[in-house]
Amino acid sequence: MTASNDSAAPGMSTTVATTGTTDSSESRRPVAQVSVLLYSDDITTRDAVRAAVGRRPARDVEVVRWHECATADAVISSVESDHFDILVLDGEAAKVGGLGLARQLKNEIFECPSIIVLTGRPQDSWLAAWSQADLAVPHPLDPIALTSAVATLARPGVPTA
Repeated sequence: MTASNDSAAPGMSTTVATTGTTDSSESRRPVAQVSVLLYSDDITTRDAVRAAVGRRPARDVEVVRWHECATADAVISSVESDHFDILVLDGEAAKVGGLGLARQLKNEIFECPSIIVLTGRPQDSWLAAWSQADLAVPHPLDPIALTSAVATLARPGVPTA
């Protein structure tokens, strides 16, 4: 039920590296390397999220590993046994939606990773607040909003809910 992206680098999920810039007066900027768990029962939604975010959602953020789950049980098991920096949960998933799952994880997992929920429509932002998710992105998925959400939560020092 779960699959990992084989192209991802094994080992620690969160590391900081530095990259140079073309302007010598600008200081070196750290690159946040993150691992992302993606939950949706719909493979097309998972594909759309991965395609929208890509490997580099921002200059200073790199996704080094994707871990996909199609069931809520797989998400809970994965979060308990592995380290992820960001969870992207589909609120429209069948049987167990991402909104309820986000609330459960925030209440049951010590130091729960940051969570982005995909809501059914922009008017569902109140449900995202109830779920205790850090950020929400409505369907239809906007690649710019999705990459911005991932980059925001990946940067160090960003307060989360």
